[in-house]
Amino acid sequence: MIKVIAVDDEPVAHDIIRTHAEKIPFISLDATFLSATDALVYIKNERVDLVFLDIAMPDLSGIEFATMINAEIQVIFTTAYPEYALKGFELAATDYLLKPINFTRFLKACQLAEKRLQVHEGKKRNKEQALFVKDGHDWVQIKFNNLVYAKAEDNYVDLHETGKHTLTRITLTELQSKLPADQFLRIHKSFIISRQKIERIEKHQVTVAGNKIPLSKFYRDQLLQDLGSEV
Repeated sequence: MIKVIAVDDEPVAHDIIRTHAEKIPFISLDATFLSATDALVYIKNERVDLVFLDIAMPDLSGIEFATMINAEIQVIFTTAYPEYALKGFELAATDYLLKPINFTRFLKACQLAEKRLQVHEGKKRNKEQALFVKDGHDWVQIKFNNLVYAKAEDNYVDLHETGKHTLTRITLTELQSKLPADQFLRIHKSFIISRQKIERIEKHQVTVAGNKIPLSKFYRDQLLQDLGSEV
């Protein structure tokens, strides 16, 4: 459930947003505010995932408000002035709705917010997760955000973390199935690397946290596609 508030100095705008919100099962409109400053106080004490935010308001504009709140809180601007759209997207707004807001457009904006929240929560969970592998007779925890790369060594895999490495009996393919796909990439038959720690991509190698890892032709095109880049 997405926790939502609306901030607009026009009461009729609250009525429209409330009517639309009641038709969407995955959002909860928990509060509405005529004053942006009152909304700021609320946000400090309550969980808020998404704000429907007017721009042209007295005392504190929606643009100013958006710069004051936690960047993890999504913003959907609601305004009668299309000239503010560019500024809104410069602030990484989830969407920009022009008044009068029809339900279809409102629903699409909420669906976009839901997708963004799911991606964010997924990344957050992955960062908190870890993998346990056997090192001799012991079990060792490998935290995903510490793992730099993994290298196949015959029937073993050498897991290189920042400042240490662990050799465990597992195939690279088995390891890949246990790692979050949005954080780790296979770039060679013998190597998996951390996506977040990539520093440079060259024709035949990738630099990952200072380590030069071979890049095979077979995986190169997929790597560039995954990263949305061209080299």
